[in-house]
Amino acid sequence: MTSAEVFIVTPKAAEMVATIAKNEGKEGQGLRVAVMPGGCSGYTYGLDFAHEKLDNDMIVESNGVKIYIDQDIEPLVRGATLDFVESLNGAGFVLDNPNASQSCGCGKSFM
Repeated sequence: MTSAEVFIVTPKAAEMVATIAKNEGKEGQGLRVAVMPGGCSGYTYGLDFAHEKLDNDMIVESNGVKIYIDQDIEPLVRGATLDFVESLNGAGFVLDNPNASQSCGCGKSFM
């Protein structure tokens, strides 16, 4: 698996990350992916902007987005794809994780 396959950002998600970063004055920053205990299935994801690497981070890039992932959670998100979906029910980021053995009904947490 190449570093680009560790965490994939679709072109639509990359476009939205860039738009949000511009609107929030965070242009040029990367995206930090986090996995935290919580939710009804065990873990929940976190996404936030980051401007620098922390000691335990690995950095991957996908579709022009620099992604910071703590090496301890990398096995939990390896091969995951971040997309941005627009539908009649609304719009938002969706993370498809092949490592999740189950997720909750609302899709906000995984195990």
